[in-house]
Amino acid sequence: MGGFGRKAYEFLSELGLGPRNPGCYVNGAWTGGGPVVASLNPADNQVIAEVMEASIQDYEEGLRGCAEAAKIWMQVPAPKRGEIVRQIGEALRAKLQYLGRLVSLEMGKILPEGIGEVQEIIDMCDYAVGLSRQLSGSVIPSERPNHMMLEVWNPLGIVGVITAFNFPCAVLGWNACIALVCGNCVVWKGAPTTPLVTIAMTEIIAGVLEKNNLPGAIFTSFCGGAEIGQAIACDTRIPLVSFTGSSKVGLMVQQNVNRRFGKCLLELSGNNAIIVMDDADIQLAVRSVLFAAVGTAGQRCTTCRRLLLHESIYHTVLDRLVEVYKQVKIGDPLEKGTLLGPLHTPTSKENFVKGIQAIKEHGGKFLFGGSVVESAGNFVRPTIVEISSNAPVVKEELFGPVLYVMKFQTLNEAIEINNSVPQGLSSSIFTRRPEVIFKWIGPHGSDCGIVNVNIPTNGAEIGGAFGGEKATGGGREAGSDSWKQYMRRATCTINYGSELPLAQGINFG
Repeated sequence: MGGFGRKAYEFLSELGLGPRNPGCYVNGAWTGGGPVVASLNPADNQVIAEVMEASIQDYEEGLRGCAEAAKIWMQVPAPKRGEIVRQIGEALRAKLQYLGRLVSLEMGKILPEGIGEVQEIIDMCDYAVGLSRQLSGSVIPSERPNHMMLEVWNPLGIVGVITAFNFPCAVLGWNACIALVCGNCVVWKGAPTTPLVTIAMTEIIAGVLEKNNLPGAIFTSFCGGAEIGQAIACDTRIPLVSFTGSSKVGLMVQQNVNRRFGKCLLELSGNNAIIVMDDADIQLAVRSVLFAAVGTAGQRCTTCRRLLLHESIYHTVLDRLVEVYKQVKIGDPLEKGTLLGPLHTPTSKENFVKGIQAIKEHGGKFLFGGSVVESAGNFVRPTIVEISSNAPVVKEELFGPVLYVMKFQTLNEAIEINNSVPQGLSSSIFTRRPEVIFKWIGPHGSDCGIVNVNIPTNGAEIGGAFGGEKATGGGREAGSDSWKQYMRRATCTINYGSELPLAQGINFG
């Protein structure tokens, strides 16, 4: 059944996958009472394997178990929780090549990117282990004699994580590694079109919990569609929901979570620009644009979608960029040398075609690409388009390798164009002038959550907080102090004296 007859798929058994797989892990056991779906290889749209999705009954059973496990897990000392996450990292290291190959096979990104995605989770595990000994509050001076003020951080209980197809396991890592060391159980709904990655990741985490005689319900996962996502968003047992996806769906999730006074962490659409100034290192800029615009077939939230070129170097940069685009090898993402794999689904390919038509209607001039590759897979050609920054299509996120190019005269004009879209995730400028750099990263510069200099818009490190502003949602994941979102803060005032002085000098009786 499925692709298990192919020699290239033999590695799937190393990840615990078979021709038909139960798609939800509840109370430490695999089940799946929902519909059976097929996971497809985007390179040829052939079935890889089948998955039994979760039903609402599976979801309810899973949440009951998770709520009970939360009482146990939050009592485990944070450094001990860190040790469990360390073991998860080691288990992932042991399966790095297999899991990276699965990400590439099922999602469609090239193999080095698939392996890199799994490495990112391993890095997050390492980061979280150290963090588990640094979840510290503050001691605050009190204005009252014989009083002490403390800031104490406690677990939320359960964190819901809803992830997207483009990073089918890395975004889980950003959230789960931090959530677990903070003392929370995790409920994960993976993307409906990458269920095998969801199952393989869960198998690895479940194995570590079982080895340490911990309840499997500490990590509960579901393969499923909108019904399961809706249940997570509306569930009062889940104080925090982290959602990665489109701004449109993210807004609906936020409204449902807010309606019950829950907390939401949103990582939504991006419409990211690279600005190339007249003093830029052009070779560095061109290499960066290639990776930022073509990497992951333009399906990263941090993909460069707009290229702003100073008028004095406009044609020089464009000529070089077109030359490197001509050298991009399109093909099977598992083959060595491929730089551009397929889009993830046939629907993604259809949206690319619709987007190209809309670009034509808005006066776009195609300098390269602009068409699909006739094949059984979801392949399209990387595309460069000259277009006005005011064209309505430029304000939207077309999820594919389409780069809009536009000209500017001054830094202020470039910053204005950068900030003119609804989204505010990532941005980058190429320059050597300190005064330009510091204006760019300052209050009158980029309005994005990621503001780079002389590097691409994509490929963020885990040590910094990842996220964006405006229609990107405002959430922050991974490094810096993102951990605070996964805990609840209590301000504690302790009176260790025998008097009762009141704050602000109030005398009450």
